[in-house]
Amino acid sequence: MWTIAPGMTNEATRRLQTVKLLHTLIWAVFAGCVVAIPWLTWQRKFGAAAVLATIVLGEVVVLWYHRWSCPLTAVAARYTDDRRANFDIYLPEWLARHNQRIFGSMYVIGVAYLVVMYLGAGKG
Repeated sequence: MWTIAPGMTNEATRRLQTVKLLHTLIWAVFAGCVVAIPWLTWQRKFGAAAVLATIVLGEVVVLWYHRWSCPLTAVAARYTDDRRANFDIYLPEWLARHNQRIFGSMYVIGVAYLVVMYLGAGKG
């Protein structure tokens, strides 16, 4: 299912797999935060939603600083010539290709929902 480029040494393969696993785990944390923001907002847990929104904002700053590329992508690139959208992470290629658009949109919508609900909370 997950392939390593032909001709890679065992050490390069192991390092690439380690980077991909770490990248996938970090991605899962941030994706979970993005999904949890509107849910927590709906639960009226505004503080928790704001904390998650701030954590994700930190990741947005890191991505912006690195020209919208995860720093782990550059690390993974040292170990393979593969440049498919998912060469550096254990995600389906279509999701890796559209990840920033999908989760970026969800993040913006979730934060907007948080702001609207928080500002309206005192009026009810």
